[in-house]
Amino acid sequence: MAYTENRLTRLFDRLKGENRGALGIFITAGDPDFDTSLAIMQGLPGAGADMIEFGMPFSDPMADGPAVQAASLRALSSGASLARTLEMVRVFRADDQSTPIVLMGYYNPIYSYGVDRFLDDAISAGADGLIVVDLPPEEDRELCIPAVELGLPFVRLATPTTDAKRLPAVLKNTSGFIYYVSIMGVTGTKDVPTDLVRAAVARLRDHTDIPIGVGFGIKTPEQAAGVAREADAAIVGTAVVDIIKANLDENGKATAPTAQSVIDFVGQLADGVRSARL
Repeated sequence: MAYTENRLTRLFDRLKGENRGALGIFITAGDPDFDTSLAIMQGLPGAGADMIEFGMPFSDPMADGPAVQAASLRALSSGASLARTLEMVRVFRADDQSTPIVLMGYYNPIYSYGVDRFLDDAISAGADGLIVVDLPPEEDRELCIPAVELGLPFVRLATPTTDAKRLPAVLKNTSGFIYYVSIMGVTGTKDVPTDLVRAAVARLRDHTDIPIGVGFGIKTPEQAAGVAREADAAIVGTAVVDIIKANLDENGKATAPTAQSVIDFVGQLADGVRSARL
């Protein structure tokens, strides 16, 4: 099945005309359970999220810090799987045809699921892009090129250590947007260095016209606003996952305020992003 929509391009084109950055929100599919996770997902656009980075649960998420690792384990413990993740996307798409969903994760579950089957099912479910952390450009034939050939954007990560020699390889088959990892290390362990982000985004713009999203380390509305002044998107994950964890009971189960607490926090982040360039 070929990809027939391009929600990411439409989003970034629209926001460029509005002179503002996007707010991307990361959650792990199925954290802490299917129903609560779906309720959070469905509430994100109304709270001000412009796109959703949807984590595919995996037992060994090497690029993620303790908070997101724990979110994956909670999801897996409650029965999450790649098939259930795609089912959640389908349910979301029944009511929302405009918010981009980028599936983020690792290659092992995709390989086990089957690449061709995964791409077909992801596209038919309504996914708009892929971020697969552990597939470097040298492995593009595994997943990136098959995805791009079907029109499904493959979002590549650039980091503070991606030098001028490496950058062309990183950008070669990237589409949708380029994800700049603002810190050295895993998610959620440091605060975003806003002053360094400005220089990094400027350097990337010298090499590509692809929109630039920045993530890893954005924890507050003020930090989100600082990033959105420079980049095309500010992406927040660990701080959102921490809100979920804070609202679980002693048995790790969702409490009544869980979804609403996340939605309220995302609303604060959205206010920051929307005021960034005023």
